[in-house]
Formats: sequence, C-alpha cells, structure tokens
Amino acid sequence: MIGPDALPDEGADPDSPEGRGGAASVIPAAAPGAGRGALDRRRVLGAAIEFIDSQGLNALTMRRLGAHLGVEAMALYRYVPGRENLLDGVVESVIDELYGDPDVHLAASHGWQDYLQRLAHGVRRIALAHPEVFPLVATRPPAAPWVRPPLRSLRWVESFLDALVDSGFSEESAVAAYRAYSSFLLGHLLLEVSQKGVKISPEDAPEGVPEAVAATDLSEYPTVVRLEPLLSLDESAAEFEEALENLLGRLEVVLREGRTVRRGDRRD
Repeated sequence: MIGPDALPDEGADPDSPEGRGGAASVIPAAAPGAGRGALDRRRVLGAAIEFIDSQGLNALTMRRLGAHLGVEAMALYRYVPGRENLLDGVVESVIDELYGDPDVHLAASHGWQDYLQRLAHGVRRIALAHPEVFPLVATRPPAAPWVRPPLRSLRWVESFLDALVDSGFSEESAVAAYRAYSSFLLGHLLLEVSQKGVKISPEDAPEGVPEAVAATDLSEYPTVVRLEPLLSLDESAAEFEEALENLLGRLEVVLREGRTVRRGDRRD
C-alpha cells in the first residue's frame, strides 16, 4: 500500500496511485485490534474498502471484516445493518473520493471540455486505486433507474447536466452526452480493471431498483427532476451504434493521417 506522503513516480501512469504519490486513498480504518470503541460507520466502510482492495470481494464476509477490525462480526451491525448496506456504503465512499480530488471540479469554470476531462480522469483514478471495488460501482442498484454508473452520485449527475446546459447544450443533448460519457467510462474502465485480473461479474444478488428509488429524495436536485423523463428513455441501441460510429470515425482519421495508434498515445 502506498502511503499518503509518497512521492509521485514519474514513470508510472499519471492516474495510478503510484503516479499520484498515493493521492487516491481510502478512509482510514481502525487499527487492527483497536476494539469496538474505535468504530463508527466511516471506519467500518474504510476497512471494507481496504479488505476488498487487498483480498478481493469474494473474500469479504462480516466475520472476516470484524476480524480485520479486531472485533466480533456482531459489533459491525450497529453501523451497517447487513451485507447489502455495507456494499452500498463501500460504493458511496469510493465515489465520494471525487470530492477530495483537487483536479476534479464540480463546475465547468474552465469550459465543458476541461470539466469532462477532469471528471473522467478522476473516475479513472478511483478505478485504478480500487480495481477490486470498481465492479461494485457498476453492479450495485442505483438511486434511480436512469442513474448510470460510474457517476452514481446524484450530486455528480446534477453537476454534469448543469455544466453542459450552462455551456449551451440543449437539455436533450446534455442527457445524450451524459449517457454516452457514462457508457464510455464504464466500458473502458471495466475492461481496464479486468485486464488486471479482477473478476467483473456481480458477486451477489442485490435488491432491485424500485426499493432504492422509493427511498431517494430528489428535492435537492432540480435539474435531475426536470430532466427525469429524458433520463428515463431507453436509448441503449442508438448509443451503441453512435459509439461504434465514433470509433470508426477516429480510425478513419488515423488511416487518413497515415499513422498507427500506439500505446500511450494521447486521446484528446
């Protein structure tokens, strides 16, 4: 594990923990053997992230997590009612790392392209810091059926839509961009972590979306509420075809310029 004071490795991937000098970090967990007096929900979730990072999701049980924290499994239920709640909390905690990333902005103060580039690299940094956790980001039930991973936070969906609408996108175009952007990030990053040997298939049978929707308060997200009908449209087939056309278009440029794509090429 890379310590928070580590220096960046100039030869490493700039989005990796090594390339960031350990900038992407989990919530500190209670030290092993510290006992239940040191526990709270934040520390339990931090310990769960640490455990999954090191042991994998398959190995996570409440008993093993309790042992990792130096307490009995029953002591954890005061802070996480069960495995489902624990996994939801793990996903929320990992996505919340975006708020602590100094290179990611909630507003498009330097233009929408800059905003999207920063956000994409922030999500990629999370995937590279927590490759064993990232498949959970894709598989846990969202707050609403139209909320797409990996941008699972309603605050980030609101931020994304506001950034594009305020930059001159129509509401329809902003929603289409949200879908295309989410699909690109999820597909690329799941492939990337799978290449690290991470199992991508869901490890549990989570509860369905309706229960999550019923418990979600959207009152603080007016743009999301206003655009919910557009967000709820199923455009999966069209998005796939559009993404394929975009890829073929890029390859046409590569062919026309007479060069081959090389590993490490910038994709501006």
